[in-house]
Order: sequence, then C-alpha cells, then structure tokens
Amino acid sequence: MKEKIGKQKITEWIKEYIEEYEKRTRTRWGEVQVGFADAKSPEFERLKEFVVSDHVMPEQVLAGATIVISYFLPFRKEMAATNVGGSTSSPEWALAYEETNALFGKLNAYLIEKLGEAGVRAAVSPEATAFDRTILKSKWSQRHVAYIAGLGTFGLNNMLITKKGCCGRISSLVTDLEAEPDQPQKEENCLYKRLKRCKVCVNNCPSGALTTEGYDREICFGVCKENAKKYHNFGNSYASDASGEIEDTGSEVCGKCVVNIPCAFL
Repeated sequence: MKEKIGKQKITEWIKEYIEEYEKRTRTRWGEVQVGFADAKSPEFERLKEFVVSDHVMPEQVLAGATIVISYFLPFRKEMAATNVGGSTSSPEWALAYEETNALFGKLNAYLIEKLGEAGVRAAVSPEATAFDRTILKSKWSQRHVAYIAGLGTFGLNNMLITKKGCCGRISSLVTDLEAEPDQPQKEENCLYKRLKRCKVCVNNCPSGALTTEGYDREICFGVCKENAKKYHNFGNSYASDASGEIEDTGSEVCGKCVVNIPCAFL
C-alpha cells in the first residue's frame, strides 16, 4: 500500500544523504534545491521542440508517472573560485564535476529504495547520463526538467539560474508520488533577459562560443574535449551511452560561464 510522503520529507532525505556522502569526498556542496514537476505537464511535450524531437517523456521512464523530482546541487564558492580565469578548467572543477555525478547515481538509487519502502515507484531515465555526441544534446535535459519543476529560469549562458544561482549540477527521477506539483517560474532571474544588462558570462567564455545571439555547440564541446585530454584521473561520468557502450572520454568540463558572474551564487 502506498504511503503518503510529503515533499518536505523527500527533501530531508536528499539533504541528509548529501551531508553523509560529503564525509567520503573532497568536494563540498551548498544547500540543495528540490522541485516537483507535474509529469503530465504540457511543458514536457514542448521539449520535443526546444531540445530534441525524441526527448524522453516521463511516462516512457515510468508507466503511470505523476511527479518528476528534480534537484539542483550548488557547488561551494571557494571551489568555483579555482576555475576563474584562463582557458583550462581547474582540477578542482573537474573533480567536483565527477564526484557530483557519482553522488547523483547513488543518491537516486537511495531515493528509489526509500520511496519503494513506502510503496512509491521511481525510476531514472536511461538517457539522463547519456550524451549524444552527434547532435551534442541529451534526450533527457536535466535543466529543462528542473525548469518545469519550478527551480528557476534560463540565463544567457543557457544554464538554469535557481534561488541559489547557476553554479552547480542537476539530477532527477520519475515517480508515481502523490503530491502537489510545483509550477515553472515566470519571472526571469537572468539580468540580461530581465534588464538587458550584464553579459558577464559571454565575456567570460574563453572560446567565443557564447554570444548574446546564442552559442555554438561545436566550439563549446571542443573546449570540453580539450579539458578531457588533461583530466582522466577523476573518473568518467559519461563513459557509456544509453546502450551501455563504453567510451572513456575523460572529464568533459569547462564551467567558465558559471563562475565569477552575478548569478553564479544568489
């Protein structure tokens, strides 16, 4: 029989797990932000237009899906400061990227178990940790799912700006939880989109891939691949695609557009 589990309880589970997990990592994180998206929201169908035409729907991940739990985990300011300036990511940034992604895998497994004990089914999209290197997109966009869950709005840097900023990582899982969903935020958090000023993220982009008109995915990914040549010692979050095929790409990171900017930490 399914138990009634409140959103606050799930948020507490997430926070407690992260606090315990930090005892085993060099990376430290800020206060996690949790949102609950309506799995049947028409916003999900719109992702087929804005992201990829075959973007995965919640119902494809879990039959009878009702709520998608999305959470944003901010990095700490002192770690982000190591990645300011230059064209190459700092080793601290690459490590934090890999340790955060590793945390997500274990945390989601923990949440699936905890929810299961209460009779609530949950699953993670196989595409959540896959990245199509042909189109340079994911078929499960964590940022867009987080937007639907009311966690924030998109900045000029294409990152989701939450109440705690945009300098961090996002994960999610699909459930049949009985809960009131959160709604997408309407007011823009991005200073450029709201007031037509700032553009610091554009100025910080070392390759020129990011502009006020958009960004060049090929150039951006080229920078990430250059960093990956340097960082093969911290693990590899995306060593396999959705089919399970292994490809050791190294740590494909950059992060220059989310550090040393007004919306990095709020």
